[in-house]
Amino acid sequence: MNSRQDHKTNNLSRLADIGDKLREALLNKNSARDKALSESRALIRLCANTIRSIHRGNMQEARSLLEEATDSANKLRMVVSGNPDLYFAGYTQDGLKEFVEANILLSLVSDCELPGPDELQVEASTYLKGLSEAATELRRTILDIIRIDHSEEAERLLVAMDEIYSLLVTIDFPDAITGGLRRNTDIVRSVRERTRGDLTMSVRQQRLEKALNSVEKLRGG
Repeated sequence: MNSRQDHKTNNLSRLADIGDKLREALLNKNSARDKALSESRALIRLCANTIRSIHRGNMQEARSLLEEATDSANKLRMVVSGNPDLYFAGYTQDGLKEFVEANILLSLVSDCELPGPDELQVEASTYLKGLSEAATELRRTILDIIRIDHSEEAERLLVAMDEIYSLLVTIDFPDAITGGLRRNTDIVRSVRERTRGDLTMSVRQQRLEKALNSVEKLRGG
């Protein structure tokens, strides 16, 4: 009887110890989650400002902001290290996706070497979604160019958009694996078609203006 009582007492004591350890583990995870949320918001903000600077043509500022974003991305990874569920949580991957988008957009607009997922230290699905969103951002850059004058630069960026779309349509995996990439691919296709139409109209208008100028010169002569 005493043996059973001792065993019961030991189990109650052990359960209390287990409870303390569980509370400590959850407390640490909750703290990591709060830090990850904060760092993810900071990373998204830095990436948004980087993209804004790119569209304004301020590449020096964009590169400086992207350096800050790189530090923020590293901090975010460090905060969630050891907690796979926090690393793969939506807020963490959203922050890293924006980081990919900013890096790729700057590379494309600057005509520099494109960073891959290994360099950016992101998952394949996160990289692909960032790549797709960078492609849609190219539309704004192209429109800004053709508002001033049609140029080979606009053509180059449209080709980049085409190449990204061509890659995305080959990624034929379930949404559970790609994180819903199919929808992003459809958006890129739509944006690409509209941008191609705008660029075509710009070319035609430019040709018409040149023809009219030639007629005016002949009349003046």
